[in-house]
Amino acid sequence: MKRFIETVKNIFSIEELRTRILNTLLFIAIFRLGSYVALPGVDPSRLDVATDGLLGLLDVFSGGAFSKASIFALGIMPYISASIAIQLLTMALPYFQKMQKEGESGRKKLNQITRVLTIFVTVAQSLTYLNTTIPNEALIVSRIQFTTISVIVLTAGTMFCMWLGERITDKGIGNGISMLIMIGIVSRFPAAILQEADSRGGGGVLLFVLTLVALYFVVMGAVALTRAVRKIPIQYAKQVVGTRGAAVGQRQYLPLKINAAGVMPIIFAQALMFIPSTVASFFAEKSDLAGSIASTFSNYTSWQYNVLFGVLILVFTFFYTAISVNPVQIADEMKRGGGFIPGVKPGKDTSDYISSVLDHITFPGAILLAAVAILPAIASLFGVTSAFAQFFGGTSLLIMVGVVLDTLQQVESYLLMRRYEGLMKSGRVQGRSTALPA
Repeated sequence: MKRFIETVKNIFSIEELRTRILNTLLFIAIFRLGSYVALPGVDPSRLDVATDGLLGLLDVFSGGAFSKASIFALGIMPYISASIAIQLLTMALPYFQKMQKEGESGRKKLNQITRVLTIFVTVAQSLTYLNTTIPNEALIVSRIQFTTISVIVLTAGTMFCMWLGERITDKGIGNGISMLIMIGIVSRFPAAILQEADSRGGGGVLLFVLTLVALYFVVMGAVALTRAVRKIPIQYAKQVVGTRGAAVGQRQYLPLKINAAGVMPIIFAQALMFIPSTVASFFAEKSDLAGSIASTFSNYTSWQYNVLFGVLILVFTFFYTAISVNPVQIADEMKRGGGFIPGVKPGKDTSDYISSVLDHITFPGAILLAAVAILPAIASLFGVTSAFAQFFGGTSLLIMVGVVLDTLQQVESYLLMRRYEGLMKSGRVQGRSTALPA
């Protein structure tokens, strides 16, 4: 406890770090305040927005703003969608690949294209959101007037959230877009834990404590999955140093993440899991089998749902790892820098070796990622409330763990730069090597 208090004093004794923390808290407060401001022309008390499947994921990321019909109902998800689209284009089209290789100027061009694309994505998503989730009974103005005004307000709200994320990155602790998503997720935790405590009643104190202990070990497992790397030794050619011509060589490591895809496979898989139940619901009245399929895949605790969910995560993990980690490019850059893997020839042999290692570590990483994704369903089967079970795994847990690790790494870098002790006695805090698309 004494060390913790001393660390807090050290953090706030650094003026720049103190200013960045206060700026971050201010921007977060603005973001949370906006999530309670309802769209003009709607009565929030008459709303009954369904939050199942993908809609539930959007509601979690927006901190409940989606179900409240807030001006921040779409949050920064349109920006995330646009960023993913631009990332895929940089891997498919030479024009975008060229911009990516232009350095800072190319990055600014890509950011500008992403912002413009975000506006179009937000308009499309806002029209879908307004027409499918806001009933006429909840409106106090005409539908045409409400839709016209709300599209403008939702687009402005998304752009403002994007601006807040950029300000957190520039003026705050950093990683602003991921920070806003994490805050939206964490904002639901106090109500979820109170709901879990009430469901246990007076005689379920022991079970409640065991649930918290289980959550602790799940979080530690997620931390291990996020930080786990396979280090490939790299030897650089010897260079002449000093007037006497001493030759020295440098030995480094190429860290390959066991979970290089991050949370993206779970997001992609969840986006597709609503399709079986939606398609089957159209034929439910004509076929008992279709009705059974619709019922089964609407229940996220069914074994059929989780098997398909896990398979999709495995597929998307390999797919996203393949497009985000390029062994040929890594081998070429290593060769140009005079580096080589001991016992492996530079060039094609090096890229083949990296591909082989990547394949061997991606499979267990994908299995663990799928296990984390279905943990909420397992927790629900053991009697944990659905709201609290969401914190036992899935996208929510991985995003929270990743952002917290990144934030601690930023804080520790300031402490070490000012010659203070780090946050951990056991070693440096390691964040994620890849953040959310932003």
